[in-house]
Amino acid sequence: MCPKASPGTPSHSFIATMADPQYILPNDIGVASLDCREAFGLLSPTERLYAHHLSRASWYGGLVVLLQTSPEAPHIYALLSRLFRAQDPEQLKDCALKEGLTEDEYQAFLVYAAGIYANMGNYKSFGDTKFIPNLPKEKLERLVLGSRAAREHPEEIGGLWQVCGNLMFSLEPQQRHLGLGSEGTTTYFSENCTLEDAKLAQSFLDSQNLSAYNTRLFKGADADGKPCFEVRLASILREEAASDSDMTPKLKSYEFEGCQFQVTRGDYSPLLQKVVEHLEKAKAYAANSHQEQMLSQYVESFTQGSIEAHKKGSRHWIQDKGPIVESYIGFIESYRDPFGSRGEFEGFVAVVNKSMSAKFERLVESAEQLLKELPWPPAFEKDKFLTPDFTSLDVLTFAGSGIPAGINIPNYDDLRQQEGFKNVSLGNVLAVAYATQREKLTFLEEEDKDLFIRWKGPSFEVQVGLHELLGHGSGKLFVQDEKGAFNFDQNTVTNPETGEQIRSWYRSGETWDSKFSTIASSYEECRAESVGLYLCLHPRVLEIFGLDGPEAEDVVYVNWLNMVRAGLLGLEFYTPETSSWRQAHMQARFVILRVLLEAGEGLVTVVPTTGSDGRPDARVRLDRHKIHSVGKPALERFLRRLQVLKSTGDVAAGRALYQGYSAVTDAAPENFLALRETVLLRKEARKLIVQPNTCLEGSQVQLLEYEASAAGLIRSFSERFPEDGPKLEEVLTELAKADAHFWRGPKEVPALQA
Repeated sequence: MCPKASPGTPSHSFIATMADPQYILPNDIGVASLDCREAFGLLSPTERLYAHHLSRASWYGGLVVLLQTSPEAPHIYALLSRLFRAQDPEQLKDCALKEGLTEDEYQAFLVYAAGIYANMGNYKSFGDTKFIPNLPKEKLERLVLGSRAAREHPEEIGGLWQVCGNLMFSLEPQQRHLGLGSEGTTTYFSENCTLEDAKLAQSFLDSQNLSAYNTRLFKGADADGKPCFEVRLASILREEAASDSDMTPKLKSYEFEGCQFQVTRGDYSPLLQKVVEHLEKAKAYAANSHQEQMLSQYVESFTQGSIEAHKKGSRHWIQDKGPIVESYIGFIESYRDPFGSRGEFEGFVAVVNKSMSAKFERLVESAEQLLKELPWPPAFEKDKFLTPDFTSLDVLTFAGSGIPAGINIPNYDDLRQQEGFKNVSLGNVLAVAYATQREKLTFLEEEDKDLFIRWKGPSFEVQVGLHELLGHGSGKLFVQDEKGAFNFDQNTVTNPETGEQIRSWYRSGETWDSKFSTIASSYEECRAESVGLYLCLHPRVLEIFGLDGPEAEDVVYVNWLNMVRAGLLGLEFYTPETSSWRQAHMQARFVILRVLLEAGEGLVTVVPTTGSDGRPDARVRLDRHKIHSVGKPALERFLRRLQVLKSTGDVAAGRALYQGYSAVTDAAPENFLALRETVLLRKEARKLIVQPNTCLEGSQVQLLEYEASAAGLIRSFSERFPEDGPKLEEVLTELAKADAHFWRGPKEVPALQA
């Protein structure tokens, strides 16, 4: 039927009473609903059943993200879910007002709860900053303990509050951002792990040809006090052996560079069990053998902890051309691992938008010619362009910490180089998540604002298409395999920057992520964004998207203007205290801004001003007449360097280049550190996205939609797990409790009752 361990008690000095705007979600935050009713309505009954079970698998797997974010996130999720199961937002409001909360304070609580659900934890998925409730702690405590859930289960609710109440509000320096060791909070590593430990573990994994994507790392000491590490794989199976699995021989103890490494498995086991149940059910409704084999390999991967099985499934996924229902699931993006190697769980299900996809098909048809326009020699491009799928999709389900605008996957280097990839543009996400109101447009001249609003959508469509297909889809990695053979001619291929022979490359077991680690994600996003800016100047590209004449020129101008403005906005995601960036895409856009400023000749200027409200402001200006004459050559030089250093695996030079442009200082003339304060003063919170649910009524799949509000987002989650919500909360808190000793503080967490 369709539904009608705490890591410690922070010192009081760091429990917010007046919240810093950086660490709250404002009451007027934008909330948008994903519209996929039309796309869903066009599916056949079998396609709906396939989409339904894939959506269920994705939502169950998405709960893993809570355990990948912070020690307290699973407990906060469990507490909120118990409150809203007992009383919906409107009923709980009556209780809140009786307990002395104001309307604004209750709205702040709803926004916080919606933020937890939308980000799958208490750290923003875009920026990795902690967010806390924007109301006094004692008021929220009164609401929690005065709720119906607390009256019916006082021990459970009181216990959950005791475990996570202080941590919800804590702004201890180490808890303000995600990061490794003393730099921040992470649950990909135990708290005592350092950057050196992460590097050592990566070397160990490379030596055993093990991927880090589905792992976590926990550090201990043996009887002699020597460091020992547990590398734990995500899987349903724990100690159970499976003779036909590629993983069984790897589950043992190793000596590596004077340290003990124990490879184990079973992380997130009960959640992955639910994922697999629905993947098995989806197989009955698969449209072809590729989908069946893809799902079988995913089941094997999640059961055994095998990334090799996931790669096999991804091969079938790549070969499943033009499906009506598109999906992908697993440990995918490494943005939020402080070291840049471990994948966050995500799963999406979407329906093809045929009219928009036609434009992308024409872009794919022109891809081989457009690749020749990129500013590096042919030897630095893949030997053969593997024609990918490129579709515009309307998202039905996107489970994880956030929803992107476009995707280029899989992320496995060997598959991308040899077998290909797929690109998707998420049309209904673009339609709502990136819409801008004129009065909220910051840092632009008045005469640019109307043009920006008119053409931002079409220009972003072009940029996403180029970024995904020809950005992430371009370039070759120079590799020496395990037999010593090279995939390039050492005698004839030279470095276009130096004219010398190639002196560095990737050795067997090394990947882009493992070699470039902490800068890999942002560097690659910067390369893809730069390709988009560079190729949007090509008349053929504009023609494909139905643009010519003055309109085409306006789209190019707005695309470049959007990028340099985004570079300034990126300063929100820079942390001066640790000289670190918290968001890969925004760091990339800041780097591009720096490159274009360096080009000089008045191409780009950033000027501090005073706003009409008397507070500090700034203006970004782009001379549209110099984009081709000054901007293009500057971008060409930069893009060539990015690709050469990536192809050759030259980590030292790559780091020097990228970190040089990423540096944020108060040097004249831009004074970026001072400008950062202006950006923070005028920042707009990222929208929250409400997603629908699917449910079975007999053999029919129904679509349940929700209003675009914090309360609507909460209701969507309250109805997401109608059969086993309480059991899932029990599982989450038990899993969190089992690992709580890897982080600081009291470990007693009351058992929840399903």
